[in-house]
Amino acid sequence: MTESHNKRYQKAEKSTSAPMTVRSPAEGDANGRLSSDTSDTMPDIDLDDLLSEPAEKAEASAIALPDTIASSGSLERLVDTARDYASKATSENTIKAYKKDWAHFNSWCRRRGVDPLPPSPALVGLYITECASPQDGSRGLAVSTIERRLSGLSSNYRQRGLSIDLRDRHIATVWAGIKNQHRKPPTQKEAVLIEDVLDMVALLSFDLRDMRDRAILLVGYAGGLRRSEIVGLDVSKEESQGPDADGSGWIEIEKGGAVLHLRGKTGWREVEIGRGSSDATCPVHALEQWLHYAKLAHGPVFRRVSQDGTKVLSNRLSDKHVARLIKRLVLESGVGPEKLSDEERVKLFSGHSLRAGLASGAEVDERYVQKQLGHASAEMTRRYQRRRDRFRVNLTKAVGL
Repeated sequence: MTESHNKRYQKAEKSTSAPMTVRSPAEGDANGRLSSDTSDTMPDIDLDDLLSEPAEKAEASAIALPDTIASSGSLERLVDTARDYASKATSENTIKAYKKDWAHFNSWCRRRGVDPLPPSPALVGLYITECASPQDGSRGLAVSTIERRLSGLSSNYRQRGLSIDLRDRHIATVWAGIKNQHRKPPTQKEAVLIEDVLDMVALLSFDLRDMRDRAILLVGYAGGLRRSEIVGLDVSKEESQGPDADGSGWIEIEKGGAVLHLRGKTGWREVEIGRGSSDATCPVHALEQWLHYAKLAHGPVFRRVSQDGTKVLSNRLSDKHVARLIKRLVLESGVGPEKLSDEERVKLFSGHSLRAGLASGAEVDERYVQKQLGHASAEMTRRYQRRRDRFRVNLTKAVGL
């Protein structure tokens, strides 16, 4: 551990840890077996940021007023509005993930006869230790999952007006060791390249279901969209901005192409998709055809189709449909290494393959790809590029070697 880290943790040692309350064990698994499930949704919070921020930082959704003000009837509506805004500060998927993390921690505590309240850094340190190395010999959780769980615990404690100091040595030093020993390079899904997309599109007919799926593939690829962004599109602006909106954006079709207005972590952004050189492969034309024949003037853009394929339903598609669609067409079109079995080949691809495909295949200046994907840094964009010329800028020759 570096000298700076040592100073940091020595400083953190000065914080007081809440005592651990022991009670009789609850019914359940005597071994306290941990679930090895992982969530597809990662939190918006980076744990390294949490370790460096003040432990007493207030949760946005905790609205507390002094007693002299709280009784004022004129502020009641304002407090309710403030709480409503605060509830929207964190995405719904992140909130669900944090609730799951808190439930997992509570279950772990019950099986060991300890109380999760008040916060105890020592207890949390033991919890993440078993997450990484379960005592029953089962497989430990991925580092990314443990990181998400720590973020979830921190968030849930703050929701209760409490705080857990993630810089405390009982947590920080254990977490550093877990990362050093167990962190692995991230596994990346294969990119669906343009030749793959064309092969997939060629397999689709022109009934309602296939027109929808053609638009999903082409718009998702040309826009570099996440699968949640694809299915979250609405036909009009009003539906995506209403109080009960469940979508993530809306579309505007213009003469030169389509503009997608997407709601992200940092606010709204625009994704511009130009028209293609051929109607057969143009994402905007595919979108127009789907909207026309599906007779959609409002509501979700991409919806379920009846089993007989003759009627468009009102239900918004699940984002899992995008992943299933890609995996199915991968098998049918023969995309991927031929030496692999179908089962092995299909595991290489997912809904994210469309996004990686645009980043890998677009022969334009990197900054345009970065803007399309909505990345804050070029480094993040490069992670998506599967066949990037790493030596296009040769600093070795630039310095005269």
